[in-house]
Amino acid sequence: MDQDQRRRHWDVILDSLNEGVFTVTPDWRITAFNRAAERITGISRQEAIGKACCDVFHASICEKACALRRTFQTGQPVFNATAQIINNQGQRVPIRISTAILRDDRGRVIGGVESFQDLSQVEQLQKALELRYTFEDIVGRSNAMMQLFRMLPQVADSGSTVLIEGPSGTGKELFARAIHNLSPRRRRRFVAVNCAALPDTLLESELFGHKAGAFTDARRDKTGRFEWADGGTIFLDEIGDISPAMQVRLLRVLQDHVVEPLGMLRSKSVDIRVVAATNKDLATLVRTGHFREDLYYRIRVIHMVLPSLKDRREDIPLLIDHLIGKFNRLQGKDIAGVSGDVAACLMTYDFPGNVRELENIIEQAFVLCRGGIIEMHHLPPELGAKGGRSPSPSGSLNLQAMEKYFIAESLRICKGNRKKAARELGIDAATLYRKIKSHAIEVPEADGRGRRR
Repeated sequence: MDQDQRRRHWDVILDSLNEGVFTVTPDWRITAFNRAAERITGISRQEAIGKACCDVFHASICEKACALRRTFQTGQPVFNATAQIINNQGQRVPIRISTAILRDDRGRVIGGVESFQDLSQVEQLQKALELRYTFEDIVGRSNAMMQLFRMLPQVADSGSTVLIEGPSGTGKELFARAIHNLSPRRRRRFVAVNCAALPDTLLESELFGHKAGAFTDARRDKTGRFEWADGGTIFLDEIGDISPAMQVRLLRVLQDHVVEPLGMLRSKSVDIRVVAATNKDLATLVRTGHFREDLYYRIRVIHMVLPSLKDRREDIPLLIDHLIGKFNRLQGKDIAGVSGDVAACLMTYDFPGNVRELENIIEQAFVLCRGGIIEMHHLPPELGAKGGRSPSPSGSLNLQAMEKYFIAESLRICKGNRKKAARELGIDAATLYRKIKSHAIEVPEADGRGRRR
């Protein structure tokens, strides 16, 4: 076979691939450009060959973080780096990149090869999933979260007082804001007050306001948060921490819809909706005499309980994806996802700080990560010792791999009980059976029905 035949044979092989592939000389001139590369970039082979690759791709990593340059410098291939290119129509195209060195028969470097995959469809799928499983900035697809999502429009429209209970970091304020933003009051103010952050005297002034001279240092009139929220919604966070005296004052606001600023003898009417939240069990506080029963039933007209993150582990992959998208936008990065080890670690960690803790972990990883995938060494050191009890899939976790891993984990946690696993995943049993078959997942021997498989 002569050189021209070998060249044509090589072009046929490259054109059969679905991924874009191009080769360069050591001085960055393109020597081969396959059909998929033409499709993704919108640039023909004839236009590309002979040009510097940066002039063809206009990629986000060309200037400072070129994957192929790193391969030339280190001699090591790069796998699954992410970037964005601008095609010939000026459109942004997200891509995943792998690179390698090209050597001749004597082992001398004669160039490099880069393959790249168009991630546009993956990105659209991720956006579709986000739209399907988000409500405002709340993310979840577990049964517990979907039930709360179904409640929110009716709760918002009702105008009734709401009590939101749940551990710290579960997103109580996000739910309160969602209730306000979906309500007829959405054009007026949403006013948030952390009742645990202030001592009684300051909290009273903050909520009710005061007249000048009402107490030392009260040099001018101050409008309280209740008046400030007139026509809108006031969010009373950590309401379980207020004193008995403050409970009495708050009860009058809920009963009579009036406030009396400190130092003022005349009451003022207010039109407000109250959404209260606590990380404590108020029913227990009522039984022990630490919270007024009449106030409890005033604020508990509608009761919402937010689950801890460890009780909705099926939401962790979706939350990771959502947070990565958020920090990519905020920090101008192109991180594609987390490694299999990181996913396994986060899936098995108990998250005492719930979603807030997960967000802090991902934010730290973004600060430390210089590549396209978050690895274990980007996580807080203590996390590796507490999480990661289960074996993880190798490499980076794309959506399919994450789905397969999570279904397998759910089956393991549910001891093979497929109906229970489907319920926990928020899908019907038929869908789970189909996914088990399509992913070739091995179901644990104990199938949860009292016999061995």
